[in-house]
Amino acid sequence: MQLNCLIVKRTFLKLAEYNNLVEQHADGIYRFALKHLKNEMDAQDIVQNTYLKTWEKHETIALENGKSYLFTVAINLIRNYVSYEKRFTSEEHANHHSYNESSSQFDLKEILENALDQLPEIQKTVILLRDYEGYNYEEIGKITDLSESQVKVYIFRARKTLQGILKDQTLVV
Repeated sequence: MQLNCLIVKRTFLKLAEYNNLVEQHADGIYRFALKHLKNEMDAQDIVQNTYLKTWEKHETIALENGKSYLFTVAINLIRNYVSYEKRFTSEEHANHHSYNESSSQFDLKEILENALDQLPEIQKTVILLRDYEGYNYEEIGKITDLSESQVKVYIFRARKTLQGILKDQTLVV
């Protein structure tokens, strides 16, 4: 009896492919981190650490998974950073970054960012990946380790929450 096996040859990241990933996705990862952290230096640190961790594992990352791997690492670094900050940031510091309704009432960008900040972390992540970075549901699922249906549910819930927040701001009817 003869077994026919399909052998899939995987190409792993080499220096050229790694450099190509850096060029193609550095801006996207930076924007993604900046939307989460609201601090340019922290976002730059996330980008640097993302590429450092990716380089450390480059020989085990399949070329076709490079983009997803980068965003997965970035998401995990952001989660760790946010968790660390929540534990060690004083309430006074947190209030310093809170939304000032009177001075920014008509600043749409600030209102949208404030609304995004009110979402649970996973909803904020999937909304940013979908609406800001343009990933499809399958790609978001790979990046966040969620099923496609979970991604759709989180996006739906996030949009409903955002709609409610913006409605309260009388921006949506």
